[in-house]
Amino acid sequence: MMNEGVHSIMSKNLITVTAEMNLHQVRQLFMENNIHHLPVVNENKLIGILTTYDLWKNEISPSDYKSTKVKDVMTKTVAKLDPHDKIGTAAEVFLDHRFHALPVVDDHNNLLGIVTSFDVLLYEFKKEYPKPILFKHLFDQTSNDSTRISA
Repeated sequence: MMNEGVHSIMSKNLITVTAEMNLHQVRQLFMENNIHHLPVVNENKLIGILTTYDLWKNEISPSDYKSTKVKDVMTKTVAKLDPHDKIGTAAEVFLDHRFHALPVVDDHNNLLGIVTSFDVLLYEFKKEYPKPILFKHLFDQTSNDSTRISA
């Protein structure tokens, strides 16, 4: 059931950050876009990921956000997927490691998209409930391209 490639559910038009941005800028992106995971890139090459959890676990005071760089708190060793990896593989990684986002990269580490635990849940939900009463807006999307904006 989860044998499709993650490319079929990944978000492709992503908000990304650079290692030199400060946490004040990142916080704004998290809040304005209602997201929790930001790939960190250098010329579209994935170099890390920053999550709302990273801000919490590092116990950084909001008063220090303007002087703290992404590179100081980002996760540098990132689990990632190939676009042809199966949705079931993503689900297994989420369950095993208890994190909620996996960047999708090509053989040269170029960022192609991101898959979240929400994407996997929505994929399965749509199979069981093709005509939902609630959350109809999630079913009207023709592709995941519109779920993220570029920054």
